[in-house]
Amino acid sequence: MRVAVTGGIACGKSLFSQYLNEFGVETIDADDVVHELVPEEERRKLAKVVFEDEAARKALEARIHPLVKARIDEFLSGGGLRAAVVPLLFEVQWERNFDIICAVVSTKENQVSRMVATRGYTLQEAEARLAAQLPVEEKARRAHYTVRNDATAAELKTETRKFVTWLKNLTCSPHR
Repeated sequence: MRVAVTGGIACGKSLFSQYLNEFGVETIDADDVVHELVPEEERRKLAKVVFEDEAARKALEARIHPLVKARIDEFLSGGGLRAAVVPLLFEVQWERNFDIICAVVSTKENQVSRMVATRGYTLQEAEARLAAQLPVEEKARRAHYTVRNDATAAELKTETRKFVTWLKNLTCSPHR
C-alpha cells in the first residue's frame, strides 16, 4: 500500500512523521530529498525567488520533482509499512500515485504564528509561503484521512497512533 502524508507548511508534518516512525511506519520526506539534491547555499538563493516568482518556481519544480518522485518510488517499493511525506502532493498532481493520503492540517493563524515563531519568517514571508500552496482545507477535503494539529504535541501523537491503527486495519483487511 502506497501511503502519502501531506499538509500545509507549519502544520506539523515533521512531528507527525517522527511519531509515525515511533509507531513502526518508516517514512521518507520529499523536503529531505530536495535537501539532498540541492545544495544548501543554492536553496537559500532560490527560496526567496520561488515564493515570489511563479515562473521561476515552476521551472525549478520541473527540474527537481522527477528526481524526488523517483527516490520516493524507490523507497516505497521496500517492505513493511511505509509512507512518503509530500507537502505539495496535490499541487504537483501526484495523488494518483498513492492508495492512501493523510492530510495534516492546522488553522491559518497557527500556521503563520508557527512560521514566525519557529522559522523566523516575517508575516509577509509567511503569507507568501501560504499563498504558494493549496489551502489546507482543500488538502483535507481531497485526503482519505485528516489529522487536525491545532493542539499539543501529545494530542498529535495520539492522533498519529489512531492513524497508524487505521492503516494497519486496512492492510489486514481481506477486502482491500
